[in-house]
Amino acid sequence: MVEWTDFERATIQDIFSKIDYDTVGPASLARCLVVYPWCQRYFGNFGNLYNAAAISSNPMVAKHGITILHGLDRAVKNMDDIKNTYAELSVLHSEKLHVDPDNFKLLTDCLTIVVAGQMGKAFTGEVQAAFQKFLAVVVTSLGRQYH
Repeated sequence: MVEWTDFERATIQDIFSKIDYDTVGPASLARCLVVYPWCQRYFGNFGNLYNAAAISSNPMVAKHGITILHGLDRAVKNMDDIKNTYAELSVLHSEKLHVDPDNFKLLTDCLTIVVAGQMGKAFTGEVQAAFQKFLAVVVTSLGRQYH
């Protein structure tokens, strides 16, 4: 079980209460697909992913980016049991979708960049540390089925 400080809990809840899901979700997934093009193989049914402009304007990428952020809501609401909260998603991504678990880390890195851009100077080192700790727990929980 992960131990959370009061600051970390408050910070994570504050970040997710302030970000615009309709902007941050699509931007994070689009960034991941552009910067790490091998991740595109999991989105073959999304249509045109041939260049950055096509990816950024793809409505299926946008929709899935929003879905991902709403999935993170579940972790925010269950910070003391993220591992079990994501048990089904871990099975889905490993056994049905066959997603390489390293891609979760790549996506959370992109999410961190987008959130930092949205928050500006408020994204201090302490805030970043709390956010990345939270995302690391999510990534570990999603990758649990692989081990």
